[in-house]
Amino acid sequence: MADEDHERPAPSDLAEEAGRSFAGMSLDDVKDHAFWETQPVGQLKPELDRSGPEGPIDDPMTVEEVKQDGYHLPAAFEWCTCDVTDKKVNDEVFDLLDNNYVEDDDAMFRFQYSREFLKWVLQPPGYVKDWHLGVRVVGTGKLVAFITGVPAKLTVKGKRLDLAEINFLCIHKKLRSKRLAPMLIREITRRINLRGVWQAAYTAGVVLPKPIGTARYWHRSLNVKKLVEIGFTNLHQRMTMSRTIKLFKLDNKPATPGIRPMTDADVPAVAVLLNKYLKKFAVAPVFDEEEVKHHLSMRDGVVYSYVVEDPDKPGKITDFVSFYSLPSTVIQSSGGHSTLRAAYSYYNVADKAELTRLMEDALILARQKDFDVFNCLDLMDNSQFLKDLKFGVGDGNLQYYLYNWRLQSKLEPGDIGLVLT
Repeated sequence: MADEDHERPAPSDLAEEAGRSFAGMSLDDVKDHAFWETQPVGQLKPELDRSGPEGPIDDPMTVEEVKQDGYHLPAAFEWCTCDVTDKKVNDEVFDLLDNNYVEDDDAMFRFQYSREFLKWVLQPPGYVKDWHLGVRVVGTGKLVAFITGVPAKLTVKGKRLDLAEINFLCIHKKLRSKRLAPMLIREITRRINLRGVWQAAYTAGVVLPKPIGTARYWHRSLNVKKLVEIGFTNLHQRMTMSRTIKLFKLDNKPATPGIRPMTDADVPAVAVLLNKYLKKFAVAPVFDEEEVKHHLSMRDGVVYSYVVEDPDKPGKITDFVSFYSLPSTVIQSSGGHSTLRAAYSYYNVADKAELTRLMEDALILARQKDFDVFNCLDLMDNSQFLKDLKFGVGDGNLQYYLYNWRLQSKLEPGDIGLVLT
């Protein structure tokens, strides 16, 4: 839970809105920094940091210079490529993540990635199958470790990079003493380098050498009663449940004229709006229309996107909001609840509409879809609406990292335009 001293979004007699946060890769095996101090990343120890201009840290190399064979694993294990389009493999990945992936510090909640969510995240246009890397037990074939990369385009202070977004580093709990995490990172790096890609982006809840920026999760209650029952949040000592429910009550319908679900016909306009907006940030992705269609088209249970069509100019799209679904298993189940249904703010552009009003509509739309909580990072322009819409600050930070790319100074959350799911 958040500290009692955290600034509240409303007067002190309101609910304890701040909730639990947990995000990023599961990096239990590499928290000692020893591995990262050998890698081309910014270093926490000044004596280890390689000075130079902003840009690549390692000297340039060619694909021919990359190690051609896979790194050696302990004899009991073997590498595999995980094809998430195969139902059996998808089930294996789902089970590994469901039982072993990121938890909050008190082990009350664990991310519950759906099979459809995994397909969405891991199969963007141009995805590379052998960047979905697993480790199996020799003999039994049991999948016990996993890491992924997907191709992406990023601008970093005006320079465009073709890089990999790294995610889902997960190791079976019983094997976390085997030092598999550094092996997974080395091998996924080798496979990415073989495609002529030399940079990567990733996030983690822990501080490693060396974050380029830090964002904070904020939470907005949608189903207060359930959130209190499962221990995600608490009532303030001077607040009753009925008063708290009333406090966080939302209108039944969105108020922005012309807001509606996004369709395929909206993709070109959304791509223009999104890329224009993202240019203002120091670090942000670049999306072509095919990528916008993949990442933002409505997929029930996965991602929800809404556009605003100008009532005075039919067909003209002026704004849009989006959020994705990432539920969590309630490990210490109470009140008969087994799942926390969480919506996460994704990409939002308010061009004609007022941002706070647009995001209030997003909360209403999420509530209509039976989400319990709406989570949002304080990056991009999000800090403009968090307090006004009664978000509470969470108890966890999300660290942003670039691999093999040097920045001279740490970025503020408002400089970051990248959301890694």
